[in-house]
Amino acid sequence: MKSQYNFETLCVHAGQEPDPTTTSRGLPIHRTSSYVFKSTDHAANLFALKEPGNIYTRLMNPTQDVLEKRMAALEQGAAALALASGTAAVYYAVINVCAQGDEIVSANNLYGGTYTMFDAILPQFGIKTRFVSAHDPKNFEAAINARTRALFIETIGNPALDFTDIKAIAAVAHKHHLPLIVDGTFTTPFLLKTINFGADIVVNSVTKWIGGHGTGIGGVVIDAGRFDWQDTKFTLFNEPDTSYHGLRYAHDLGELNPLAYIMRMRLVPLRNMGACIAPDNAWLFLQGLETLHLRMARHCENALEVARYLKEHSQTAWVRYPGLPDDPAYPLSCQYLKNGFGGMVVFGIKGGLNAGKRFIESLNLFSHLANVGDAKSLALHPSSTSHSQLSVEQQEESGLTPDLIRLSVGIEHIDDIINDLENAFASVWE
Repeated sequence: MKSQYNFETLCVHAGQEPDPTTTSRGLPIHRTSSYVFKSTDHAANLFALKEPGNIYTRLMNPTQDVLEKRMAALEQGAAALALASGTAAVYYAVINVCAQGDEIVSANNLYGGTYTMFDAILPQFGIKTRFVSAHDPKNFEAAINARTRALFIETIGNPALDFTDIKAIAAVAHKHHLPLIVDGTFTTPFLLKTINFGADIVVNSVTKWIGGHGTGIGGVVIDAGRFDWQDTKFTLFNEPDTSYHGLRYAHDLGELNPLAYIMRMRLVPLRNMGACIAPDNAWLFLQGLETLHLRMARHCENALEVARYLKEHSQTAWVRYPGLPDDPAYPLSCQYLKNGFGGMVVFGIKGGLNAGKRFIESLNLFSHLANVGDAKSLALHPSSTSHSQLSVEQQEESGLTPDLIRLSVGIEHIDDIINDLENAFASVWE
């Protein structure tokens, strides 16, 4: 895809050409587990990485390939790998660089599932996470030691909606020759291309705004392709892999050496652990990508109006939205976000937990469910659902309070959205 094309055009065209066999303009769904080899030599060459091609859909699929190329183009990265879920993408992003005894330094304002993965699951495999507040980049530097192998942040924290100074944290990471892994789910590449601000690895849950319709589960990891993995502290890239021909990923890939990270992820975690994306889901997400730029603009427009409405409502205790001028995240988010401030709004309702439950149960247009980024408006009480596995102390550290209600603002007419909120407020105190 020609690099001079704009974002909107890349959303529609990047990574795809008309099918060479049928000349189909629409993207085919390749529902196949495996692919026929032309000869025994052809098969051997594929497995030995001597020539490119399809082997097995757990490793690659032509429909998936278009999704990966499109996401790499949109994030301005070098290559991408699509996976079965955003959670799998986060997990693979970490274990692709960390071995037993290694550590990462992570922001503490994370999606609940990611926090639990880092806090309770990775330690079972000997990988430790040091959690720090993302409000000050110096916190990351203070937590780095000789075992640190990566830094991890989210662009906009879930659910408190704090904005992270990506460029400053990237500077800390690169000072210590560490990769910065960024979860960009809440911004998508339409709002923020984090690689341009120093991210080395970008993770997206394509389940959310990228897919945009709540119809599939998937994730993607994008490799900027510029980190030097030949530093000997990254043993997974410098020592021979006995499970794959003794390959040293940072040295033995020839012209693909800059893609050592994403190549190893495909050949080791994906090949052997199998969190592959379904071809049908890859196709669904590509349909979503074609309208990402249109939908995100409307999400942002509606979310700002909802935030302004809630800010003036007598029954709200507080409101967080990065696009409100008095929001703590506003000065920093303005430095990064030029196309809008995202589709999420959170607020505290007066009356606390019980009022919040009644409010959510009184909504009609908003769907009460555990997802964000749908074209439809969604609502959730995170402390009792998506973040309930965190202790009270952990919730407080990440900015989550018991009265917090999370709204994923959809693309419906703004009058209908606000009327639904107004009716729910009225029901709480009727």
